Amino acid sequence: MRIFGKGRHRPSASWRQATDRAFTLIGDGRYEDAGALLTRAADLEPWLSESWFNLALLHKFRHDWEQARAAGLRAVALLDRETGAPDWWNVGIAATALQDWPLARRAWQAYGLRVPGGATANGEPLGMDLGSAAVRLSPEGEAEVVWGRRLDPARIEVLSIPLPSSGRRWGEVVLHDGVPHGERTTTAGHAYPVFDEIELWAPSPVPTWVVLLEAATEADRDALEQLAADAGFAAEDWSSSVRLLCRMCSESRMPSDEGDGEEHLDPHDHSEPGHPGPLGHRTDGQLWVPERECGVAAPASLVRGLLDGWVADSPDSRDWRDLEEVC
Repeated sequence: MRIFGKGRHRPSASWRQATDRAFTLIGDGRYEDAGALLTRAADLEPWLSESWFNLALLHKFRHDWEQARAAGLRAVALLDRETGAPDWWNVGIAATALQDWPLARRAWQAYGLRVPGGATANGEPLGMDLGSAAVRLSPEGEAEVVWGRRLDPARIEVLSIPLPSSGRRWGEVVLHDGVPHGERTTTAGHAYPVFDEIELWAPSPVPTWVVLLEAATEADRDALEQLAADAGFAAEDWSSSVRLLCRMCSESRMPSDEGDGEEHLDPHDHSEPGHPGPLGHRTDGQLWVPERECGVAAPASLVRGLLDGWVADSPDSRDWRDLEEVC
């Protein structure tokens, strides 16, 4: 095959050395130095799609979406196959970050995904119906895996209430990478990929609150979560939903359910007594601890009324205190 008058061949030793060194520098976070090497590699072998794919990847790491789109388009122009190339996925991520919806649609279709005809007024594709997934917020910091709804191949709407350390809120939309790092499985046997967040795509105006509940039973706790959902917002019992995992555990295939029964101790849960998490709220001979640390996502004008209404429905078994806005 000949491209731009050049015969297709293996890249030169100089190209390989520059590229290998660049990815070592990327691993060390030295993006500027890596960029110089990858630009040199592209000058050496401009007819190789890999030259431009690597540059597009670097610009993605730097969140330089204009450059990522430009390099990605050069990469796909040199492809020798029609569908399924990861080059198109990177173009789709860059186009989504830039809200270049015609290009995003073209990229997902070229990758081999079905994109329905529906779109918003600005062209944003609708109805891709990719289901649920998990996303790892702040993957390079205090990473936290939360649940969400996939809007398209590069965006997830956060449906869990993240801990304040993540800096994220319920209802936010995050841009995520294409390669999953880990899975979460359910007791029904379903497996869901865990994607790494790249950056915040759309913020949420709904603040996060933490509150201490006195809930005599699980049904009392469930009633608050349902009450918040009925109001169009969310409440989440962090005492049972949060597990502290090491990186190796988090990036592996992990059950999302903590199990039940007094003797069940999750060996992957690194919680400590007195901290959020299934182990941190376990007491000898007791399956349910009435005091619960709960996250609530609701406007300031609504949150106290929501909690008071929950208590009013069963004042003998419910109470709350120490409400604080945390994100």
